[in-house]
Amino acid sequence: MSKVVLITGGSSGIGKSIGEFLKEKGYIVYGTSRSPEKYADSKFPILALDVKDEATITNTVNTIIDKEGKLDIVVNNAGAGITGPIEETPNDEIKNNFDTNFFGPINVIKAVLPQMRKQNSGLIINVTSIAGYMGLPYRGIYSASKGALELLTEAFRMEIKDFGIYMTNVAPGDFATNIAAGRYHAPLLDDSPYKKPYGDTLELMNNHVDNGSDPDMMAKAVYKIINTKNPKVHYKVGEFMQKFSIVLKRILPDKVYEKLLMNHYKL
Repeated sequence: MSKVVLITGGSSGIGKSIGEFLKEKGYIVYGTSRSPEKYADSKFPILALDVKDEATITNTVNTIIDKEGKLDIVVNNAGAGITGPIEETPNDEIKNNFDTNFFGPINVIKAVLPQMRKQNSGLIINVTSIAGYMGLPYRGIYSASKGALELLTEAFRMEIKDFGIYMTNVAPGDFATNIAAGRYHAPLLDDSPYKKPYGDTLELMNNHVDNGSDPDMMAKAVYKIINTKNPKVHYKVGEFMQKFSIVLKRILPDKVYEKLLMNHYKL
């Protein structure tokens, strides 16, 4: 029987690429969006779900289980970007980012675990970020929310292993998606002491996304993980130097690594 896959944030970008790739491989795929009516032409069903609204999560998960009788794979892909000097980023926006990038996946995981435990099988893939392995200037909140999800997965997978359920992280680097358009940007204030360095860094970040890798690279990585008998704890997907930056952080003295980052961002 074909495996049933739920992909949060499956209407565009990485989520859409994963969904289309898996559907071509014979999987039964469901994606989600807060506004599913906008995606009537999707190649797989898009259901209404907001990771910050537990009622919508429960409703969508139950809808899939009622129709398919099972739920084999969940890809926690829904997320939000945020940039800005931490000092000038409103607390409401910081909380909103954590609600989406950290508490959102927790809400989804809690909703699907009872069914997976009943099946004595399941795979949960949390899409994090290479940015979650390091505190990046003017992306500190994003780095922190994705880093928190990485650590959460490490703990969670040990707690659920007795139930035949696997969990893993996939950390993408920069991909050519529309994430920058939906990202919260702390405004560039004329009287801000951060105006020039933040403005320069913001431009550099947007260029990285515009010139990022093809999202199909992530789709193929997820497909490979699904077909791995015992997935690893962490996977990194992206250009060599982006992945190598994690290795450098592990082996270099902290201040040397910090200097490399500051040189990269011209700070």
